[in-house]
Amino acid sequence: MALRVLSRTAIKRLKSNPKLVLALQNLILSQSFSKSTNPRTQKISQNTQYRLTVALANLLQRYGFPRTQLHNFISNNQFLLKYDLYEVQQSMNLLLSLKLPQKSLVSIISNCPEVLEHEFLKNWKRVLSDLEFRNGNELVVIQNVLELSRRFELDPIEFNEKIQVLRNLGFGVGAVIRVLEEFPRVIMLNESELHRRVEFLDGIGISMNDIDLVCNLFPGILWFGVENRVRPLFDEFEGLGFSRDVIRDEVVREPRLLGMELGEFSRCLELLRTLKCRVAIKDKIFSCGTFRAVFEAKLRIDCLCRHGLIRREALKVLWLEPRPILYDLEDIERKIEFLVNKMKLNIACLAEAPEYLGVNFEKEIVPRYNVIDYLRSKGGLGCNMGLKGLIKPSRLRFYNLYVKPYPECEKMYGRVSKKVDEVKAQHPVGLWKFFKPQKYPESKEDIKNMRLFMEQ
Repeated sequence: MALRVLSRTAIKRLKSNPKLVLALQNLILSQSFSKSTNPRTQKISQNTQYRLTVALANLLQRYGFPRTQLHNFISNNQFLLKYDLYEVQQSMNLLLSLKLPQKSLVSIISNCPEVLEHEFLKNWKRVLSDLEFRNGNELVVIQNVLELSRRFELDPIEFNEKIQVLRNLGFGVGAVIRVLEEFPRVIMLNESELHRRVEFLDGIGISMNDIDLVCNLFPGILWFGVENRVRPLFDEFEGLGFSRDVIRDEVVREPRLLGMELGEFSRCLELLRTLKCRVAIKDKIFSCGTFRAVFEAKLRIDCLCRHGLIRREALKVLWLEPRPILYDLEDIERKIEFLVNKMKLNIACLAEAPEYLGVNFEKEIVPRYNVIDYLRSKGGLGCNMGLKGLIKPSRLRFYNLYVKPYPECEKMYGRVSKKVDEVKAQHPVGLWKFFKPQKYPESKEDIKNMRLFMEQ
């Protein structure tokens, strides 16, 4: 507005006076700043941002993005509003061209929203298309590769060079895909570090074919350091009395042994050697060898720790009730899920009643819970019953306390008959007649000998 008021002669005077020019510039800047802070201007920018948010949300929803997650997703990733919507749509089409299911597409965008940048995704499309996926692991591999490339600013050429390093060391396509699936940061290691790991495994007698198999089953061996992890673990095995040949054979058979922490194998082995259980159970635990028994115990301890127990409590539970070592992990998972979700009890209750993990799920746990739940709903229990009161009583005692007084609970409890205290006849009536002892003729000498025996 100030420039419109001034005449041409006044402008010439301003040009000849630097101080007036500087004052005029400050006036113009202050007026432009007042315009930018004008509420009307702010309202227009807010409306524009709202329209961009709605347009982006509609586009994401069209490709299967859940409506309930759209608000939080866009709020946490405001940089997406700067992208051109047409390019975002092209990025979606590129992801779909990789033959990903819709759920996988949503998962990748949620975990790595930077993939919606069109130029970035266009450069990586060919690399991702050349990867040979197996067992439906394409979602994890693509997500790991894209996140790795964004984090370390890795371009497709560098990525191919690092993959070629693994191939030159003798690893097959399957092992490389497993590395990208489980430990993708392995490809960022130097070639000398990878070569050192392969040399160590070769030095203990594992052939290259077996090394490739080990990496297929447990790719973490390429991530762990030799001096600070793998070599001390082998020294621990040898310190417990195992020969190198035994260690090599067990590692090839079960590569996940190399994922154990230092000292963990010793603690699990001490636990198994000090078990106070029936000899038959202990013999069955060690039937496949000490290494296998220790590893199975380790898996059960990890399962209990994942559900909330600390390691000391998990070791105590397994020491008091070793039968879960013989059961499948799915059986233990099902019992814990039933305990937490159905029975509404805390996982810490297993420390008081570890027998819960050792009894049969269908024949013991479910029938007893059904009876107690029914009695609780009818007001038939005088006090709250915990896991210990549910599992500790024998089958006959539980029947006499909670089933026998209530005839409607007979069907819930299952196998026990109504006349549980009566002994059933094991043979038909009259069958004893067929088992009469054979009579032998008695001579006079036999009678005489019997009389002499009785008189004595």
